[in-house]
Amino acid sequence: MPTERPIIIATRGSALALAQANLIAANGRFIFPKLRFELKILQTTGDKMQASMLAKKSGVSLPKGLFTKELEVALIKGQADLAVHSLKDLPTDLPAGLKLVATPKRADVRDVLIYRDASYLKNLKLKTQNLTPTEWSPGQSALRGLKPHIMLKDLPAKATVATNSTRRKAQLLAARPDLNVVEMHGNLPTRLRKIAERGELDATVLALAGLTRLNFQIESDETENARTSCPRSGRLVGDAVPDGLLATVLDLKVMLPCVGQGAIGIEIRADDERVGAICERLNHFNTFQCVTAERAFLRAMGGGCQSPVAAYAEIIGDKIFMRAASFRNKTAQHSEGKRPIVEAVALGEELAAQLK
Repeated sequence: MPTERPIIIATRGSALALAQANLIAANGRFIFPKLRFELKILQTTGDKMQASMLAKKSGVSLPKGLFTKELEVALIKGQADLAVHSLKDLPTDLPAGLKLVATPKRADVRDVLIYRDASYLKNLKLKTQNLTPTEWSPGQSALRGLKPHIMLKDLPAKATVATNSTRRKAQLLAARPDLNVVEMHGNLPTRLRKIAERGELDATVLALAGLTRLNFQIESDETENARTSCPRSGRLVGDAVPDGLLATVLDLKVMLPCVGQGAIGIEIRADDERVGAICERLNHFNTFQCVTAERAFLRAMGGGCQSPVAAYAEIIGDKIFMRAASFRNKTAQHSEGKRPIVEAVALGEELAAQLK
């Protein structure tokens, strides 16, 4: 395979996007040690608009396609060879001449409830009682902390939970109709900081995969570690994590993920045989079939990335099994089914037909 020309990977510049692009580059260098893989960092329309919205504190959600447009333009113009996306952000209808060709092995698809630690806040208040007013952040005394290991059912009555996902909002209210669900924008570290600092917010819900890819961890006690290899709840720790945050991983029965959650998508020019051959080696077959079923479901539902629907497919034996839900009506609708692995698209379309 030619070695003189590097493989250019288009990516957004956020910490999570760079972590994902560097993962693909590292996998490529491992499999193809004679090839060079280089990142091309681009600011998307969605990035620019989100920054403007944060400055204006707007509550309007952005279409996810705005976070992929510039990467796809770079592909079409030959300025990049492949684009790396959080697959949940990639629209199901791609520009002419481009195609989704690979997904590495999927990360954990579950969501995580993030909230403040009551014990931490109590100890912090005791330590700062003798400080002068200028040494104490205004409003910190209003912060409400919660006990460790809580679930959605344990949140205080009328607690305020922040999320900009219509899918999460629908499932939060399905589980707890009394909750006050509000918008919150920004990258993952920004959202964590808002929960740590803003007394008007009690909690948020974030993807476990995103936390993991940024090297954030949930540290549980010895009893919890003995019970499961993946901690269900505990302290959230990491270089960019504010002190005093706790996390609880939510069961799929409570919070079904969005289409493509936890998966990284690799998009290329449809006629690029050289890069296509490289991406074949980067692909995890089972993951690709699962997200194919989920994306077929979303396309058949006629919704975009912000549509209030959820789906999760997994391979069990020689079959692909999928659960799906729609929250477009006042009453949540659920469906599930299974088919041979090669019938991923048909499975997604079948479940969509049942829920429309």
